[in-house]
Amino acid sequence: MTPIIDAPVAPRIVYDDFMKVDIRIGRVAKAEPFPEARKPAFKLTIDFGPKIGVKRSSAQITKHYTLEQLQDRLVAAVVNFPPRQIGPFMSEVLTLGFPDADGEVVLVGVDRDAVVGGRLF
Repeated sequence: MTPIIDAPVAPRIVYDDFMKVDIRIGRVAKAEPFPEARKPAFKLTIDFGPKIGVKRSSAQITKHYTLEQLQDRLVAAVVNFPPRQIGPFMSEVLTLGFPDADGEVVLVGVDRDAVVGGRLF
């Protein structure tokens, strides 16, 4: 998916619609190269705590992050989308970010330590 920098504002929704998207905080347990991906990406293994468990994600974040920088980092992800096959890899969650001026992904972050598995509200 190509990030849209000048995306139009989405239509207004009600709070119940927002609550259908389950966005949780997780800690990157492992970050690996993903050379088979069509676009440069990493394979992330993310721990979302005991309720959700460990999930995997393909993330096109190679411009701003190294594998070492991702280790133990807190990330936000949508955990209730269906899994998606990315080449030979099954991505189970969507790791969230915003586009920079060049359309490259900048991860959503938190400015304090948060409880792994905590839900965005």
